[in-house]
Amino acid sequence: MDDIVLISYFISLFILFVFGLHGFTMIFYYNKYKNVKPTPKESISYDEVVTIQLPLYNELYVVERLINAVCEIDYPKDKLEIQVLDDSTDETVNITANIVNEKAKLGFDIKHVRRASREGFKAGALKEGMRTARGEYIAIFDADFIPHKDFLKKTLSFFTDQKVGMVQTRWEHLNGDYSLLTKAQALALDGHFVIEQSVRNKAGFFINFNGTGGVWRRACIEDAGNWHADTLAEDLDLSYRAQLNGWRFVYLKDYTSPAELPAEITALKTQQFRWTKGHIETAKKMLPHVWKSKIPLRIKMQATVHLTSNFVFPFILLAAILNVPLTFIKNSGSHELYFGFMSIFVLAFISSFMFYLYSQKDIRADWRKKIVLFPLFMAGSMGFAVNNSRAVIEGLLSRKSEFVRTPKFKVVDGKDKVEGNKYLNKKIEPGVIVELIMAIYCLIGIASSIYFVEIAAYPFQLLLFLFFFRFDYVTKTCVIKKVEMQCVKIQKRVV
Repeated sequence: MDDIVLISYFISLFILFVFGLHGFTMIFYYNKYKNVKPTPKESISYDEVVTIQLPLYNELYVVERLINAVCEIDYPKDKLEIQVLDDSTDETVNITANIVNEKAKLGFDIKHVRRASREGFKAGALKEGMRTARGEYIAIFDADFIPHKDFLKKTLSFFTDQKVGMVQTRWEHLNGDYSLLTKAQALALDGHFVIEQSVRNKAGFFINFNGTGGVWRRACIEDAGNWHADTLAEDLDLSYRAQLNGWRFVYLKDYTSPAELPAEITALKTQQFRWTKGHIETAKKMLPHVWKSKIPLRIKMQATVHLTSNFVFPFILLAAILNVPLTFIKNSGSHELYFGFMSIFVLAFISSFMFYLYSQKDIRADWRKKIVLFPLFMAGSMGFAVNNSRAVIEGLLSRKSEFVRTPKFKVVDGKDKVEGNKYLNKKIEPGVIVELIMAIYCLIGIASSIYFVEIAAYPFQLLLFLFFFRFDYVTKTCVIKKVEMQCVKIQKRVV
């Protein structure tokens, strides 16, 4: 039995080690191309029609803010078309209709597009909009975004290169300092947008459209086969099909599109589940095409890492489960060589830390304050192991599920509150129970580590426990018992 535990634990850490070391690869390319910046070949006349698509589904809190911001974009009115692709089933429909009518009276070419069903979810809505879109270029913004006025003038100039099919901007965070939860998310997303996207683009690797905050050349979308709804990551899927067809993408690290981060843990888990499952589905669909293509081997290898990185979550979960019996095995007086060798896996932690450190130093003047949240981010990554492992398994088994959009709360600063929001999920889901069991299990691990004075195991077990046993469990339980207000008061005192 001991051998099974030791072998399984080694395999788990080895998988995490391989993906973790990839941070060093990104840092290498980051330093190599640090002084390279994308520049347009020539100026553009801005005489082409642009269609801005705004896919919506039940966004009553943010739809007005979104449409107002889009209508303030600096571009000739006669060359700008706005499609509000509204699949909503609540009062968002009437709110949107009224706003669209007001903007139309002001001379905007804006349309409220409604469908008979939500077939294909976001991909279906975007594809439906393409049928009637006038624009040669298609810009897309999700409901939680507030684009800058010069967005089109900053992005369209890169399309003077006829091989460019898409231009993506970096996400900035409207509420990045709202809470510890949004701060940890900001740190995680900065790693992707500052290092991964930028480095891959400069080094000639494949990148992905991030679903929003970018502009497509219409011909590129059509050449790649248009939007597909067979994965939950329609943006990643289309990105790979387009780049395999020879289209080039441009990523603008130094130009941002502000957006709102999920300010509530269940909303974040919903988002993470969709992203993780979508990546796995896209990996199954596109990796065979990647390896059959004639692109260079280095691009194939980077694409493989890109599409399969979410496979780490089941191994994080397995490592967490095995960590407790491993403490007892280690203190049985044997396997000294095994545990001595395992210390090499700390390099993966160092790689991850350096990766996020570089991302913060690149864009944040207060990077020292930001990087201290790295342990919190690590705890979050571990704590999502149950949620995201289920997404990985469902993706591998080709189990189809609904595109569950991330609810928007219009929470930006300390004056804004999540409580009372219509879209707040107050149900206890089965995954929460599993995570609570894992928290208790990790508590046993902490106790055993203290008993055997395994100091090195303290941080790992403690981070797992803290995230699995989040305070929102108490809040959710109290909601069911109809004493939500009392729990909110308790939560405020604890925070």
